[in-house]
Amino acid sequence: MYPEEMLVEVTIDGATVVGPVTIDQLRRGVAAGRVPHNAHVRPPGSFAWSPLSAFLGPPQPGYVPAQAPVAYHHQPQAWAQPAPHAAAPAQQPPQLHWTQQPQPPPAVSHAPAPRPPPPPVPTGAQLTALQREISAAEQRLCEVRRELESVEEAVEIQSFGFYKARYGFESSEDYVERLRQTRDEQKLLIKQGEATACTTKWTVDGSAAEGKKLVQQQSKLMLRAFNGEADAAIAKVRYDNVVNLEQRISKSFAELNKLGEAKKISITKRYFDLKVAELRLVHEHREKVHEEKEEQKAIRERLRDEEKALAEAARMQAEAEAEAARKEAALEKARAELADAAGKQHAKLEALVTRLETELSAALDRKAKAIARAQLTKSGHVYVLSNIGSFGEGVFKIGMTRRFEPLERVDELGDASVPFPFDVHAIIYCEDAPGLENRLHKAFDHRRVNAVNKRKEYFRVTLDEIRGEVAKHHGLVSFMLHAEAEEYRKTLSAAAS
Repeated sequence: MYPEEMLVEVTIDGATVVGPVTIDQLRRGVAAGRVPHNAHVRPPGSFAWSPLSAFLGPPQPGYVPAQAPVAYHHQPQAWAQPAPHAAAPAQQPPQLHWTQQPQPPPAVSHAPAPRPPPPPVPTGAQLTALQREISAAEQRLCEVRRELESVEEAVEIQSFGFYKARYGFESSEDYVERLRQTRDEQKLLIKQGEATACTTKWTVDGSAAEGKKLVQQQSKLMLRAFNGEADAAIAKVRYDNVVNLEQRISKSFAELNKLGEAKKISITKRYFDLKVAELRLVHEHREKVHEEKEEQKAIRERLRDEEKALAEAARMQAEAEAEAARKEAALEKARAELADAAGKQHAKLEALVTRLETELSAALDRKAKAIARAQLTKSGHVYVLSNIGSFGEGVFKIGMTRRFEPLERVDELGDASVPFPFDVHAIIYCEDAPGLENRLHKAFDHRRVNAVNKRKEYFRVTLDEIRGEVAKHHGLVSFMLHAEAEEYRKTLSAAAS
């Protein structure tokens, strides 16, 4: 049985359709004798008619009409007469008019409202097909969301003026060569008349030659304006404006082509692409030159450190040799005196000889180390430092020094350039100190605090990660896990009090 509020359409003769009306209204019309029993009914949008009894059937138990009984009037067709010599108006289908009849209020029924029929249960094949459609739709939705996130990220990055390198040549000479080729291509396009295009053959006063001259003049003006805008942008391109200048060239290209629409003349996309390529090449060439300068600076600094280390090694070797000679001479003198001494003097000289022998052994050991350091030009110390007061937690400096006393380098780093001194977590002696430092830097390259200047040796890592890499490339080394940061912590205490 259908619910009383369901909407249906009614027809008597198969040509005139009335409705939609509710089952409740239809039932009252039948009860009033206004709707014949041979009428047919269908839901709105359906093409199949069903007998009236298929929708009404017997009244439901406890059913009380929501409104008082009404009278159902089937208005006869009334056809408008067309005006003389006028087209006949479109036929309007007859309408059902319901008029409210005054009736006493109906008795209230406490019977439960009828429930709508349950929806049809899909078959197993239909369920499988629906599941496939849902899975495909969810997969497509995930793909679209990923694409949207990628586009939003690119737009956000571009809004901050971030530039992604397009070429990545190894040296500045490669950029110079590509720049030369790009500019030669621009000149060739201008020479061959392919920097601009005209889609219409113009004539001036019937002369095709004058029309061609007009096109050439207009093209020349457009190219001059575009080249002036592009060259001005290229001349002042920097790392912080390259994206904006690229957009500026694109805007100039679009505006000039819009001005040329009247004469069907435009700057070609090929020429535009070459100008944008020139902008990018000039920018990347300047960045590469700056990078090469930094590399040369690092090389010069390394050479100075090596020269300083060699000079220090020579000085240490000379001092060790002189000390060993003094100790040896003193020992020989003490041994000679010991041979002539007796009694208490003999015992005293014997103790002196023993001490001098120990000192001589230590001096000879220092001499040997100094000679070895002088011969091992790559030997040195790799240090791991932190400065919580200056850089915060989780930031470590990983560097290398060739000095015999590596703490001197640590003291230099903690000079007036930073507000607090550095804390030492590890100092590792290595016969190939530059190699160990380079391997550690490569392992944490993606964790650099300064991702542009490779000479800045600060990394956002943990001590456990550093210990793991040192153990992998050098061996087990003792680390100081706690950063003392004495001056920083005293400063915090003073501020709190």
